[in-house]
Amino acid sequence: QVQLAESGGGSVQPGGSLTLSCKTSGSIVSGGAVGWFRQVPGKEREGLATILVGPGAGRPLYAQDVKERFTISKDTTENMVYLQMHSLKPEDTAMYYCAARLDPTRGLNAAMFKYWGQGTQITVAS
Repeated sequence: QVQLAESGGGSVQPGGSLTLSCKTSGSIVSGGAVGWFRQVPGKEREGLATILVGPGAGRPLYAQDVKERFTISKDTTENMVYLQMHSLKPEDTAMYYCAARLDPTRGLNAAMFKYWGQGTQITVAS
């Protein structure tokens, strides 16, 4: 089993920055992929970035829309995955989720990820 817990959401003004944290535990700590997704009501869950969490993992994968503003990173000693977000826009307002899959394959398709956290809300507004 895999457990995920997000933290770090909140309200921020346009142009601001936030860092989300995802605490992972269970089988994922030995390898696999963790991704960040977001969803607004009435829309499909959108993949933002994924990273392989096993040893010697390769480069992260980003959605084109956020690759210049968002950075995914990991701390394998603490079993944490982070999403640093800069230059936030009102359209970044959403519920943000971290998700995990046990096979070490990057991807941004939410259907590929079996395990999900509860989500953390980000609101970008003046």
